[in-house]
Amino acid sequence: MPLPDGFRCHVANVGIKDDTDDFVVVVADRPCAAAGLFTRSSFAGPSVLVSRRNVADHRAQAVVVISKNANVATGPEGLANAEEVVAGVAARLGLDATDVLIASTGVIGRQYPMDRVRSGLAALPAHPAGTDARAVATGIMTTDTVMKTAEASAGVARVVGVAKGVGMIEPDMATLITLLFTDADVAPDALDAMFRRVIDRTFNCVSVDTDTSTSDTAIVLASGAAGAVDAAALEAALFDVALSLTKQVARDGEGAETLIEVHVDRAADPVQAKRVAKAIVNSPLVKTAIHGADPNWGRIAMAVGKSTGADEVDQSQVVIRFGDQEVYPASVDESGLERLSAYMRGDEVRIHVSLSAGDASATVWGCDLTDGYVRINADYTT
Repeated sequence: MPLPDGFRCHVANVGIKDDTDDFVVVVADRPCAAAGLFTRSSFAGPSVLVSRRNVADHRAQAVVVISKNANVATGPEGLANAEEVVAGVAARLGLDATDVLIASTGVIGRQYPMDRVRSGLAALPAHPAGTDARAVATGIMTTDTVMKTAEASAGVARVVGVAKGVGMIEPDMATLITLLFTDADVAPDALDAMFRRVIDRTFNCVSVDTDTSTSDTAIVLASGAAGAVDAAALEAALFDVALSLTKQVARDGEGAETLIEVHVDRAADPVQAKRVAKAIVNSPLVKTAIHGADPNWGRIAMAVGKSTGADEVDQSQVVIRFGDQEVYPASVDESGLERLSAYMRGDEVRIHVSLSAGDASATVWGCDLTDGYVRINADYTT
């Protein structure tokens, strides 16, 4: 999967951890329209602080990602190291440091091994020749089991995206780490507006474990190499790529075996719809029931109830479904429960809740909760 026209990449191992790729640079042939969304965490890492500042003018030309080390809660030294990485990439590529964005992911509380990082910067070609988006996706992985890529077309332009993330995932105006690239020519302000709309309907609708990362970063760069395209078509392509990546992230949640999709409709407003849907997909009781293929719809009712006030929803008007099978208020006999259990043993389970409170809706994605999640996170730093 080649990057869109106007982009090149360099992917390498600089020794952050083991012998896997951990250093990624993507650079455009010329300055790009750019947009970025980042975690709202008060423990945001230096990479977030630097990128938030550098993309404020909606312009950038390169992004560097260091994986296996988050560089979070590392104090002034960590901030200075992030600034040095950005300056080093800029110097090698002949750019201003303000045109370089940075993202980091991995263990919190550890400084970059700067001697190794400096060696990696020294080996960065002045004119990277790589074009493989899959190499970029692989280089940003941490505990992911598979790389995550997606592409779509918007007229003569292409959109290509990569993402990483399988744990500490409950985005808040950002997402894990995801990078989207397009060769469409689009005004910076227009790109920023459509990117915000796309992220809100995709990555802000995914959750693995309710935990918002300190490093969440979502970036889009537009090289303009393909020329102008219809704005609606470009936003649709960005959405398609982001949605595919969102589902890939949810499906690859740490230890996950089942993708969960929760659709809430007939809500009073979009905020209520998303709140209820997130309460369902984030419930440990719901997640473990799905892992065990147990059609215990009472846990769905519980999640709806805890996420809405007593005057918001009339429980007698709520409808709950697993797949297409209504389980409340219509009763389900034993044979029906057996069919539902068989359905839940598949690799994707859809929960549909109608609130009968209005016309708004929302869809969110997550995954089941397994013993694999516990083991991965019990042993994460050891």
